[in-house]
Amino acid sequence: MDQSYPVQVRARLDEPLSRWLWLVKWLLAIPHYIVLFFLWIAFTVVTVIAFFAILFTARYPRPLFSFNLGVLRWSWRVGYYTYSALGTDRYPPFSLDEEPDYPARLDIAYPERLSRGLVLVKWWLLAIPQYAIVAVFAGGAAYTGTGTHGNTWQADTLSGGLIGLLVCFAAITLLFAGRYPRGLYDFVVGMNRWVLRVIAYAALMTDSYPPFRLDQGGADLPAPAPDDPAPASAASAARVG
Repeated sequence: MDQSYPVQVRARLDEPLSRWLWLVKWLLAIPHYIVLFFLWIAFTVVTVIAFFAILFTARYPRPLFSFNLGVLRWSWRVGYYTYSALGTDRYPPFSLDEEPDYPARLDIAYPERLSRGLVLVKWWLLAIPQYAIVAVFAGGAAYTGTGTHGNTWQADTLSGGLIGLLVCFAAITLLFAGRYPRGLYDFVVGMNRWVLRVIAYAALMTDSYPPFRLDQGGADLPAPAPDDPAPASAASAARVG
């Protein structure tokens, strides 16, 4: 069974990590927090516009999609550097673009068409079970709902919930042992991946319901290929043969 999902969240533990830098990352990241504050206001506006575009045309305008994807990428890089993961000491770039050499990456397959009916209910009714899980993972601090048509989310200064607790344990381990426990890292990244999938779904960027599955570790499953009859044809030919 194909378990791929169109929202791809990847990360690489950037060792060795500083024992003490995490103590001041909140200060170093302030310029990013300021920029992201305004970017997430724009994200909310763009999502509302996309809501009506999907409702009337069944399409998410590609320029708007690219902008919101850029905001999510930027937020994931900053979160990974700071207190959503502490997975790297490399300062995040000020960029909406994909940064292939940065240890935290995010991509979402562009949907050629989206359901006009789902857009009315998926961001509030269908996503309620996912919101309950995200509240446990992020505690309402790492990602805060805005309550608009798109029910979009914004990055905050510190992570809360289970993610914040486990990252705190990782920070203490770094301070005294100089290493990030691999099992703990994989679990933290898995929870962040779940949260980001839900954000993308709530922001109307995919109709694929987020799986109730904790995909741990930095590597993500491959994104599904665009609609391509070739694999199916090949399979049919193989059966005939």
